[in-house]
Amino acid sequence: MADRLPPTRQDLIRWSEALSGIARTGLAFTQSLYEQERFEEVLHVAADIRASVEADDELDVEHYVDEWMRSVGTGVAGYVTPKAAVGAIVYDDQQRILLVQRADSGVWLYPTGWADVGYSASEVAVKEVLEETGITCVPERVVAVLDGMRMGFTAIPLYSIVFLCRATGGALTAHPLETSDVGWFAEHDMPPLTVGLPQWGAHAFAAVRGETTGVLFDEAREHPWHPG
Repeated sequence: MADRLPPTRQDLIRWSEALSGIARTGLAFTQSLYEQERFEEVLHVAADIRASVEADDELDVEHYVDEWMRSVGTGVAGYVTPKAAVGAIVYDDQQRILLVQRADSGVWLYPTGWADVGYSASEVAVKEVLEETGITCVPERVVAVLDGMRMGFTAIPLYSIVFLCRATGGALTAHPLETSDVGWFAEHDMPPLTVGLPQWGAHAFAAVRGETTGVLFDEAREHPWHPG
């Protein structure tokens, strides 16, 4: 048997979130007091894992247990699933793409945001680009569906639908709260702190050049819970 890689911090967060989701979904559906107690115990195990990797004295086990318990619903409404986000690979007439530097982490990424209720996915893309960068755009097609946790962008389980968009106007203006900088970048001039660039960069620029590309997605793993 080949040696397995040791778990990373991201692996431990992923495992704790998965256990938390199983436990909260179980609590949403079960009517058995015995099962409720077992699911709450699983929730404490998940919280113990999460607290052990955060290295934050203020975020102890009970913090995560309380936070997760508050989100427990009933029945189908309580079934825990990844959140949905929408991203936009916006390109200009020089085949550069638009990136934002996140104010909270300092990393660079294409504009992205939560999928707001009442908007279609493409409408969210247009809205997020305008809000975060001051640029107007037109969505052309979906180029990727990515798992944010596997990309290393977030500790919150989410799937991101990414659109290829053509810039149509506006002026670069960083959002005063969400972004600390915005800019246009060529393929060989990307910022060093661009998140997930090895996963999506080549695919995005191929789409920008008009090459025939499908929809990029995370490959199915034979053993999803192995490290890596």
